[in-house]
Amino acid sequence: MSPKKDTQKSKGWTEEEKAAMKERAKEMKAEARASRNREEGEKAILAAINAMKEPDRSMAKRVHEIVTAAAPHLMPKTWYGMPAYADKDGKVICFFQAASKFNVRYATFGFQPDAHLDEGNMWPASFALIKLTPAEEAKIAALVKKAVS
Repeated sequence: MSPKKDTQKSKGWTEEEKAAMKERAKEMKAEARASRNREEGEKAILAAINAMKEPDRSMAKRVHEIVTAAAPHLMPKTWYGMPAYADKDGKVICFFQAASKFNVRYATFGFQPDAHLDEGNMWPASFALIKLTPAEEAKIAALVKKAVS
């Protein structure tokens, strides 16, 4: 008997995913042309934040303030068009993803594998954000501090 053929065709990348990949390619080309400094990274992040719709813009602005206060040595940069913060080796430690980026119901604050968040055999690596209150702000600050410890 011959194997059953998959009759469903792949729909491919969404328009949002294609746009994110194009944005990342532009970022990589810019990084290859010239080493990025803090000022350039700050400008890129603020431009990305200012281009966001509300409430993403307000949350991203506040997350940026929290991350830069909690870990001032992290380098601000954009990553797939979103605010991100990298270590001295250029590896992204944490990032903010706007809900509007992929038309989902919540924004995301996430961590990459180089973040030091390990807790046993399982730990959260990203968090849904609908609204920032002092409680969420404190949790983000604590997580960022732990991630870079």
